[in-house]
Amino acid sequence: MKTVAIAGTFDSKSLEFAYLQEIIHSLGLKTFMIHTGVFESKLAADVSNEDVARVVGADIKTIAANKDRALATDVLSRGLEKLLPQLYAAGKFDGVISCGGSGGTSLVTPGMRALPIGVPKVMVSTVAAGDVSMYVGTSDIFMYPSIVDVAGLNSISTKIFANAALAIAGMVKFEVNKVIEKKPLIAASMFGVTTPCVDQAREYLEQQGYEVLIFHATGTGGKAMEGLIKDGYIEGVFDITTTEWCDELMGGNMAAGDKRLEAAALNQIPQVVSVGALDMVNFGPISTVPGKYNGRNFYKHNPTVTLMRTTVEENRQLGLMIAEKLNMCTAKAALLLPLQGVSMIDSPGQPFYGPEEDAMLFKTLKDNITNPLVEIIEINANINDIEFSTAAAQKLIELVTEKHR
Repeated sequence: MKTVAIAGTFDSKSLEFAYLQEIIHSLGLKTFMIHTGVFESKLAADVSNEDVARVVGADIKTIAANKDRALATDVLSRGLEKLLPQLYAAGKFDGVISCGGSGGTSLVTPGMRALPIGVPKVMVSTVAAGDVSMYVGTSDIFMYPSIVDVAGLNSISTKIFANAALAIAGMVKFEVNKVIEKKPLIAASMFGVTTPCVDQAREYLEQQGYEVLIFHATGTGGKAMEGLIKDGYIEGVFDITTTEWCDELMGGNMAAGDKRLEAAALNQIPQVVSVGALDMVNFGPISTVPGKYNGRNFYKHNPTVTLMRTTVEENRQLGLMIAEKLNMCTAKAALLLPLQGVSMIDSPGQPFYGPEEDAMLFKTLKDNITNPLVEIIEINANINDIEFSTAAAQKLIELVTEKHR
């Protein structure tokens, strides 16, 4: 019989969690109860809050006596983040569900994120209709809006809880038996203005027996790609589109954080890196662009996306940052420089054509990459030309093959 873990504050929301448990039992599934509240549970728990706190060296009685909600949330969330994957690995449950407000969501989602991709995870939350990136991260948590506050049972909340229970039950009980042929996985970064390059390379790589996972370089995509690389899913990285660094350094809205470009470097994963879309910073509508950028070269991609051309000085900064990351490489890598433009709109006659800006980027990279494991290859083509994409794909295959000899 399959088992659903129910994790949450059984001291303050016992009614709601008991209702979830009742429905899940009625569907022919077992439950595994994990108490993450500060005070004594009002439900029978398989894992106590004392157990959760102990994992990170804390004492639940001391936490309760302090009456510090922020400290309690921090300790218990860290404890669950460490404990939940251990319990899953031990076969204690097949999927996990929880419900709560912002506090309850912050308590449980770190543990959910720590579980492998594919493990069913449902979070019924008051914050599910807003920006949930801080809760979901790069995982596959199913965030379910609670509509009303998670505070008692009523005609709305009971329907929401019931649907959530049905969702986790369906995920746990039913399996797709279709077998996908396992192939070596390649992670590729792509943006609209580098799509031809990545599409051409993907076709070539697939013909050579690889499976290509494409990540849209929108901040979330870069984080997701880095996470999968770090977790060991990826055989090789086709990181052609490093544009998220523009947003990280210049304050755009698609930054992927200051760890971007580190996962492959630090985990000995072969990678081919390029400078795709480093000609642009992403903002929302033109009215949202910071005033300090008045007078810059802008391109209205659509009503909600405004692109700003990077300057010579900004390209120097970008070159320094990417060189710093590539100097971390612990396995062979290649940096490919497209001498005729870094994006679809960085070519003669296009709005972001900038030979001087690109020249500064290329020079800074060549002057500052000192790691002997990183080969720098210049190709006299635009990044979207077939000769560039093919050369990049062939180089990645060469690096992956060499590692596995």
